[in-house]
Amino acid sequence: METIQEKKSDTLEKILIDKLIVPEKAKQEFIERMNINRNFIKQQPGFIGDAVYERSDGQGNLVYVTVAVWQNEDALNNAKEAVQAEYRKQNFNLPEMLKRLNITIDRGIYKKTAN
Repeated sequence: METIQEKKSDTLEKILIDKLIVPEKAKQEFIERMNINRNFIKQQPGFIGDAVYERSDGQGNLVYVTVAVWQNEDALNNAKEAVQAEYRKQNFNLPEMLKRLNITIDRGIYKKTAN
């Protein structure tokens, strides 16, 4: 049985945040793919907005933080499914690309705090 609290959390915005460590030599291919993905998700129902941040780690790598905000958990889940379907259509394998380019990723789903 769902409680009122659980139902309320399903309607809160969901924020997908990725932190990626990208070797300098992989930058161009990474940015091209990131832009393809950003353009695709912006067309999905429930998309609110996104942002990308970049810095150098001083070891020759670039660190990217990408943020995508979704209306709620359903919108995020539907977008994930749509992205996977688009990858299949494009014959694109994200884990393979990350491994080939030596890119590491830390991904999490966040929500705004009450304060």
